[in-house]
Amino acid sequence: MSGEAFAIVAYRPEHRDAWRTLNEAWLAEGGFAIEAKDRKVLGDPEGQILTPGGRIFFVEQAGQAVGCCALMAMDDGGYEVAKMTIAPFARGQGLSRRLLDACEAAAREAGAHRLYLETSSTLGPALALYDSFGFVRLPPRDTPYVRADVFMEKTLGFSSP
Repeated sequence: MSGEAFAIVAYRPEHRDAWRTLNEAWLAEGGFAIEAKDRKVLGDPEGQILTPGGRIFFVEQAGQAVGCCALMAMDDGGYEVAKMTIAPFARGQGLSRRLLDACEAAAREAGAHRLYLETSSTLGPALALYDSFGFVRLPPRDTPYVRADVFMEKTLGFSSP
């Protein structure tokens, strides 16, 4: 598959298995447990993310999903960036940044005032990416994820509703 161009595409029903597989693989790779909220979101991306107004983007190469990221609608009019992962063989090519670009563009198009995310302090490359993308650290808060100990947001310049 090397040499084939990567494309960022919106979720299609045939992505359902890749959504679960890619995310379960990165959780296992990071030594993280699959938590209750993971099971809910990975088992029902349409109901948990798309129907409430979110988006899911995939990176495809030669028609194969090699990465993904969700944009989950929040009650305050912002969006949470969640479940971003790239298959190990496709890393180091700027694909996570391309997913973040797609998420930010979709959030801006929807009039969102911010992007928010929760992550783990053990994920150094992800933290470096978020820092370079303009996310800033927030104080700790309640979260359904045991692994989440870093909370970040990027203000998009729109006022909240």
